[in-house]
Amino acid sequence: MKMFKEFDLVGTSSGKIGVGLIEEPYGPGSNNVATVGISLAGKMDEPDWKIHIPKENIDSVIEALQEVKSEL
Repeated sequence: MKMFKEFDLVGTSSGKIGVGLIEEPYGPGSNNVATVGISLAGKMDEPDWKIHIPKENIDSVIEALQEVKSEL
């Protein structure tokens, strides 16, 4: 995994959010994906939650997050 950005998870004492790239996550020949992981303990090598987002879905996820942000 190639980590692009890691930052503090607001509202926790040591939590982190990490955004990265995973090459061939489902085996040889599978498409690369963006990944977002959250670790409450700040250990990004052992995230509590993680998602994989195919390249084709990134723009839709960003749009949805922007909509949610406007409601917060």
